[in-house]
Amino acid sequence: MTRKPILCLDFDGVIHSYTSGWKGADVIPDPPVDGAIEFIVKALGSFNVAVFSSRSNQPGGIDAMQRWLAHHFLEYEGEPSADFLAFVRTEIQWPTEKPPALVTIDDRAICFDGNWPSIETLQNFKPWNKRP
Repeated sequence: MTRKPILCLDFDGVIHSYTSGWKGADVIPDPPVDGAIEFIVKALGSFNVAVFSSRSNQPGGIDAMQRWLAHHFLEYEGEPSADFLAFVRTEIQWPTEKPPALVTIDDRAICFDGNWPSIETLQNFKPWNKRP
């Protein structure tokens, strides 16, 4: 059996649209980012998908993300008889510390290419959904 590499996905702003901002670790009011659920389904064929968030180490955070994702998997798949919560809990990893991933997708990161960004670049950083 070949081990699949880890793909780490940030939750807020990558999977969860996060348009309402922070409401608490266990409060997730917004819909998914367009294409997020379909992407996760496809990625599971090639990667061990790990969802890691600032919610991950807070009380209720992982459970809330799992329930939210299961709800949206159900909407995507449209099969009410399937146990999507069990699927989400077993097929997706939910680490409480950043995993040793092959690649990470995060809306609040800069890909390091060997050159340090200027402090001004960091101070003016905006995630994809806040850029003009």
